[in-house]
Amino acid sequence: MTDTTAATWLTQEAYDRLVAELDHAKGEGRTEITDRIAAAREEGDLKENGGYHAAREEQAKHEARIRELEAKLRNVQIGTPADDGVVEPGMEVTAVVAGDEMVFLLGSREIAGTSDIDVFSPTSPLGAAINGKSVGDTTSYEAPNGNQIPVEIVAAKPFAG
Repeated sequence: MTDTTAATWLTQEAYDRLVAELDHAKGEGRTEITDRIAAAREEGDLKENGGYHAAREEQAKHEARIRELEAKLRNVQIGTPADDGVVEPGMEVTAVVAGDEMVFLLGSREIAGTSDIDVFSPTSPLGAAINGKSVGDTTSYEAPNGNQIPVEIVAAKPFAG
């Protein structure tokens, strides 16, 4: 059984998109970069070969993205959290933060996909303060300047995309 407190909620669409990106990155993506490195290597002196160094740097970034995707896909819950008014990752939250109403997604950018909704991580100061709270609850979090920022949960529903 998956521990939902540590799991990343992903819609089926987001999960499929990340799996497809990972498959491409491990297959065609790696092959393309390897081919560029080989072509640049054939140009001669590697110390002064900008194309070679650029391709190696791209390879490092590519491999880092593969590790990031693998980590994200390691512990996922596919679907949406229960529509019970409790704030948790995967929920679209409406909250009054320091007097201003905000609508945002608690979770990760991957859940949001192409949506332009603001995203707050559950480990961010705001996300940590509201995670587990219910509609109608009030709480606060500490801003970087040390001030307490009041938050009231107005609504929480599963993010539909």
